[in-house]
Amino acid sequence: QVQLVESGGGLVQAGGSLRLSCAASGRSPERYAMGWCRQAPGKERECVAAIDWSGSDTEYADSVKGRFTISRDTANNTVYLQMNSLKSEDTAVYSCVADGVFRAILVRWEAIDYWGKGTLVTVSS
Repeated sequence: QVQLVESGGGLVQAGGSLRLSCAASGRSPERYAMGWCRQAPGKERECVAAIDWSGSDTEYADSVKGRFTISRDTANNTVYLQMNSLKSEDTAVYSCVADGVFRAILVRWEAIDYWGKGTLVTVSS
């Protein structure tokens, strides 16, 4: 089992920045690819960023490419999502995820192994 705890959500104005953190613990979290998925009210869940176990490879959804950056501190089992140039449509609950298959995170969210409880990001226009 892997436990994931997010922090850093909040209210920010459009155009602003926010950084989310995810602390991973449990059974060998360093072996998993990790990512961030979001769900806005009335919208389908979307995974927007993923990073492989070593931190050397990343993927992004088109909706956030060029604005969001995912990174990980492997020594401390922490993953970050730096969000810049935020838009009102970025408003959602953001959940940290961990999965054994890096390239599956963005395309197969329903099969992701582990999920955090999520943190709310609200972007005001």
